[in-house]
Amino acid sequence: MKYHMQTFGCQMNVSDSDWLDRSLNSLGFEKTFIEGEADFFIINTCSVREKPEQKVYSLLGRLNAFHEKKSSVFACVGGCVAQQVGKGFFERFPFVRLVFGPDGLAMVPRALQRLEHELRLKISLLDFEDYYPERGENWPDKMPPQAFVNIMQGCDNFCAYCVVPFTRGRQKSRPSEDVIKECRQLISLGVKEITLLGQNVNSYGLDKQGLEINFVRLLREINRLTGLKRLRFTTSHPKDMSPEAVKAFGELETLCPHLHLPLQSGSNKILMEMGRKYTRERYLELVTGLRDACSEITLTTDLIVGFPGETDTDFQETLDIMNMVGFDSSFSFKYSDRPGVRAELMAPKISEEIKSLRLDILQKLQEEWTLKKLSQRVGTTDQVLIEGPSKRQRPDVWSWKGRDSGGRIVNIEFKTREDFTGRIFKVIFTRSKKHSLEGKVVI
Repeated sequence: MKYHMQTFGCQMNVSDSDWLDRSLNSLGFEKTFIEGEADFFIINTCSVREKPEQKVYSLLGRLNAFHEKKSSVFACVGGCVAQQVGKGFFERFPFVRLVFGPDGLAMVPRALQRLEHELRLKISLLDFEDYYPERGENWPDKMPPQAFVNIMQGCDNFCAYCVVPFTRGRQKSRPSEDVIKECRQLISLGVKEITLLGQNVNSYGLDKQGLEINFVRLLREINRLTGLKRLRFTTSHPKDMSPEAVKAFGELETLCPHLHLPLQSGSNKILMEMGRKYTRERYLELVTGLRDACSEITLTTDLIVGFPGETDTDFQETLDIMNMVGFDSSFSFKYSDRPGVRAELMAPKISEEIKSLRLDILQKLQEEWTLKKLSQRVGTTDQVLIEGPSKRQRPDVWSWKGRDSGGRIVNIEFKTREDFTGRIFKVIFTRSKKHSLEGKVVI
């Protein structure tokens, strides 16, 4: 059977979909990028914000047309929206035959084998486990140069606006020996850069009551693996960012000088209402410490505008801290109520008009900082890992896209069509653009 997959949301969803692809291929299922060829569809969903959730409903409505043409065509819905809505998908969209949450992912391949032969069957895999559900692996002969490795699942923070503890469950750290084993395997298959994933990587191991190593120790163990060139991690919670984790940026040779550190708001009042458990002063202390440990560190962040009760003064404090830190880039969103979270009941709500205005102001300020940060790179050099061909090509040259150590996109032109994927070059940056850099290899 052929399947078509669409993935929404975070890097953990991308990693989950990659694993599902490998597992289904090993069982004989064939992936297609053409919807009309698919015998079934898999949608891996995100419910952190309202817009991705609505996209899922819209997509299912459109895909139902394929079921109407051929009754055997069906859909599977996974991820966080599936965990929230659950069996409700069976009622709203009868051609949905499988719903699975993050903890049920490991059982999906076998479930699909059953659905292939039992045409009236519908399956829900929505139970939470009290341990990290380990998955079997079916590695190809060679992997891309970059790979994600999950080190934990779920979150214990219960921030007022966030559905993650309800859709991915409580924190469950993966055994360190399994994490390190997977990293070693990926390196042997050609991976040069590994990104460790978790809802709050800084709290890795804390749920094991001393039976597991902490996050910084895990970083040090992976840093020692022969053949690894780059190590990254996401996402970090400022309240759990330890002094040892800060120092690691100046001590571990494979740890890239890049940290995504969600701020969410620059107002102490709003941070307290959000349940973030740190202040703007604490956040700025972390920034100072990080830049002391690694002066070239790239800092990126998440920001929410229009949280219930946010005043013009609160919003201005967010703009102020953006200027104090000078983020290289940020992901910014309008607050939206999510079902079941504390903020859903908070008041006063901010009007859609004010939220849109504030988001526009914030994003324009970020664009200024991004342009400034990129322009400061021109004339400097760094190591660039080539990911693959650039989208735009010219007849006489071959353009390749890579990333520098800080995670910025870099386009490099070569006069040969040799495949440079996975190669690392020393590059001097010659031009900055709106969201990327151009450079040439230093011979």
